[in-house]
Amino acid sequence: MAEPSPSAGRRPPTIYDVARAAGVAASTVSRAFSRPGRVNAETAERIRQVAADLGYRTNPLARALPTGRTSMLALVISDITNPFYGEIIRGAQSAAAEAGYVILLVDAQESDRVERDALERALPTVEGVVLASSRMSDSAIRMTAKQRPMIVLNRHVADVPSVVTDNLHGMRLAVQHLADLGHRTVTYVSGPEASWADGMRWRSLRKAAAESRLRAHRTGPYPPTVAGGSTAAEELGHHGASAVIAYNDQLAIGLVRGLQATGRRVPQDVSIVSFDNIFAAELVTPGLTTVAAPLRAQGHTAVCSLLSALGGAQVSTGRPMVLPTRLVVRGSTAPRGRGRPRPAALDGSALDPR
Repeated sequence: MAEPSPSAGRRPPTIYDVARAAGVAASTVSRAFSRPGRVNAETAERIRQVAADLGYRTNPLARALPTGRTSMLALVISDITNPFYGEIIRGAQSAAAEAGYVILLVDAQESDRVERDALERALPTVEGVVLASSRMSDSAIRMTAKQRPMIVLNRHVADVPSVVTDNLHGMRLAVQHLADLGHRTVTYVSGPEASWADGMRWRSLRKAAAESRLRAHRTGPYPPTVAGGSTAAEELGHHGASAVIAYNDQLAIGLVRGLQATGRRVPQDVSIVSFDNIFAAELVTPGLTTVAAPLRAQGHTAVCSLLSALGGAQVSTGRPMVLPTRLVVRGSTAPRGRGRPRPAALDGSALDPR
């Protein structure tokens, strides 16, 4: 067994301590860890044993400096308190771990400035970036993509690979569901102005409403939070809307609570449909009818695409990769003026009677 260096008890052991104890040069120790094929097998094994005895640990970032290979990816989300990102993070983490990578999570706090500043600090230590629902401008995203391989989630940016969900199909299912229940006007409660998904959902709603001969109105923007939904509920009280489509589930939960606080019943007085199908969508009373996105698949797909790009594969930057959506029918929608409906499956949707 190797004799510990006298200094090893006072501070973490260094590569020089290992070299002295193993009777080799420090450069040989370095090669044994970074390029083991260039060191005699017996010598490399002795060095590893000595390092283990001394408690020496390599610094992966220091080893990565000459090669740029850190085995780290950055995942940037707009708000860590938003449950929407939980499954995206889990999917991304799963794909990264399978490839021997770790995820550096960045919370942009719904601020393009915070997002830019955090990325500037993270870029030197990561090999690639996944932007989930970025609030930065297209030009800022393209500039960052020139520095590191990048995949954008929930947004299409020219010349940058992206993964989005099928907002148009999901909105068509939502609008058709409300039309079948007898509603003739639908109000869209919008989310952040800087959200690409918000603009896409409003455009999709107008198109789907025209196809179903419904009138569409828009209110907002509101923060994509429960508090934002409560604020929206106060303004909706003056509109007399019988059907609402909310930007996301958190807004819808705030709407339900806010409307109920003013004496308006959901779904008897107001039917509500939302987007995302986060876990809380079935915990609120009544449960939310919502357009479900494959959130875990988004994160997994984004990281797999990013790793392919890092491996030299050509990743398409023309059209975004589109993942399917489905409608989950719960208790927040009902025939106009007739109370809660008996749940029924829609074409292309999933039925959840809870």
